[in-house]
Amino acid sequence: MPRRRRRALPVAAVVVSLGLAGLGFGSWQLAAAGRVEPPGPGARQAVLNSPGRSPAAPAGSATSGAERAPRPISYPVRGPGRWLFATGNGAVAGRSGDLLRYRVAVEEGIAGLTANEFAGRAEATLADPRSWTAGGQWRLRRVGPDGPYDFTIYLATPATRDELCAMGYDRYTSCRNGDRVVVNVARWAHGVPHYGASLDTYRQYVVNHEVGHRLGHGHELCPGQGRPAPVMQQQTLGLHGCTAFAWPWRDGNRYAGPSGAYD
Repeated sequence: MPRRRRRALPVAAVVVSLGLAGLGFGSWQLAAAGRVEPPGPGARQAVLNSPGRSPAAPAGSATSGAERAPRPISYPVRGPGRWLFATGNGAVAGRSGDLLRYRVAVEEGIAGLTANEFAGRAEATLADPRSWTAGGQWRLRRVGPDGPYDFTIYLATPATRDELCAMGYDRYTSCRNGDRVVVNVARWAHGVPHYGASLDTYRQYVVNHEVGHRLGHGHELCPGQGRPAPVMQQQTLGLHGCTAFAWPWRDGNRYAGPSGAYD
């Protein structure tokens, strides 16, 4: 039988087919590169207008900042005083003692850190076996914005820090005022000069120090040249011969210094 000759496709059809294939390949590349992705749990936050108690918010879980690449943190000197609260409930830290529940909030206008990421950092610090639950006096649990709570950890802009702390003009340190544990975002983002330890260590210190005030602990002094600084020492204002240390418990014992404060 005579062979049938195949009809060649028109050149235009070949070009169109290749163009469509190229578009499909390009779309795959964008998705594979992570440029198009749905929002994750960290995007689910409750937006509130004041540090008071809040309406219900969707449940979620705090995401540790260590799970994703760090981003630069930026912030205005004065934020709007509105808050993004971390969602969901964490596990109970500690095996015995009174249970205290805490919320975590980040002021609107702070960029580069979500409320759930900040909550993950604070929660990991307070759940560490060297933190406040080690002695069996306290248990701590992070909760979402819609349930009962005992105190709130705020990440605030410097001017809002002054308003929450009600201690006059400062804008440099963090504080505790009643059931408000206030972390100054300027210190969270940059630490302090001449601290002699990593920014992560300073962040662990500032969470433990201010929560320590909420648990009833006052300021302490450096116990001796070259020794670790007690967590209740005002390490933000200087180490005074001690070395940076972020934890209230050391080598299985409560680590403290003599009572007192620095200017």
